[in-house]
Amino acid sequence: MRTALTSLALTASLAAGAVHAENRIDRIRPDAPELAAYGALPIGVTTLEFTNPDQIDIVNTSEGNEPTYDRPLTVEVWYPAAEGTEPGGTYQAILRDGVTEVTLHGRAARDATPVSGETFPLVVISHGYPGNRFLMSHLGENLASKGYVAVSIDHKDSTYDDKGAFGSTLLNRPIDQKFVIDQMAALDSPIGAITDAETTGVIGYSMGGYGAMIFGGAGVTQASTEYSWGTPNGLLSRHLAGSETHADLIDPRVKAMIAIGPWGMNTGFWDAEGLKGFEKPLLLMAGSVDDVSVYPAMRQIFEGTTGTTRHLLTFIGANHNAAAPMPAPEESWEFDEALGFAPFEHYADAVWDTNRMNNIAQHFATAFMDLHLKDDQQMAEYFDLVEQSDDGVVALDDAGKPTDEHTQWKGFPARAAKGLSFETLPADE
Repeated sequence: MRTALTSLALTASLAAGAVHAENRIDRIRPDAPELAAYGALPIGVTTLEFTNPDQIDIVNTSEGNEPTYDRPLTVEVWYPAAEGTEPGGTYQAILRDGVTEVTLHGRAARDATPVSGETFPLVVISHGYPGNRFLMSHLGENLASKGYVAVSIDHKDSTYDDKGAFGSTLLNRPIDQKFVIDQMAALDSPIGAITDAETTGVIGYSMGGYGAMIFGGAGVTQASTEYSWGTPNGLLSRHLAGSETHADLIDPRVKAMIAIGPWGMNTGFWDAEGLKGFEKPLLLMAGSVDDVSVYPAMRQIFEGTTGTTRHLLTFIGANHNAAAPMPAPEESWEFDEALGFAPFEHYADAVWDTNRMNNIAQHFATAFMDLHLKDDQQMAEYFDLVEQSDDGVVALDDAGKPTDEHTQWKGFPARAAKGLSFETLPADE
């Protein structure tokens, strides 16, 4: 009898574990800052295919030979759905190994009918190298629930199962970002009818952040166009600081940018003059021990983008996976012989809980986009913070209202604003 009861208990425990092991992208921790919570709008999601004609085929480019091709881009689009849409759905995504397919669970309903009668700002989401359109799906869903149309790109030659020459990523990131805005603006569909592409934000992680920096006005250095490991035939000069082609790339529809762990300053892609050209309101997020994009180099971006007001949110002790990647899928925990490491390392951080970082990113992204894309001036209060979160003081009166001594980060529960720093620099400083 005792053996049978033990067996039943073990079976129940395993069943509970299997439920808990769902690869969810939508968890909001009880201690999350207040703007991390999902909004009131139901969410729909759909997959679209775009093609950018007559682009340079970097993968097959060689000296004296620059073939062109029609560049395909698959995108995932999250949008406010019609009232009564039942929440919940799944995504089939490829793991970091480029082979394993995993199921992700979220709140968006596949191909749900969009809400009608109003329009919503557009947010473009751009992954790292390699990555895919699901890497920041938690942000796509979350923003859509708050009144945005979010579109996340599979950048060709840069996804887990389509990783090509790095030069393609260097050239195409800002071009892809702008092209997707054009395509979303031109959509002749119910989703197109609710998309306000004239009011757009861009969120880029790692190489997506690199692309956002160029797209926002930071033209690259001459030296970076000549790297032997970079874009062949000097083709990156299309994004050279001061060039007409780079000036033509900058888009007045883009009102704000978030760059998470942006790569490039660490290898000399910008200098002081190039950074001065960046002209969009900027929120940088970074880990203080990032050894990929290199934290001191990202601080140089923060200090050098004097053409705009900018903020730097730092996760103390976090590495390159700070803020952006979704929680590591259960299937990623096993060691992979071909990669030489567990794919888990691509998503997770040694110090920080990914879900916590995601919630903090959702909180600040909501405030930043609401401020700059919806002109909600009350959101500015979420950026008026003491520099070190650990220095914040909780001081409330008997009615629970903050006193003059209260310096706890706005929106963070007591004891939850820890391990972070937040800095702001105004334009021309």
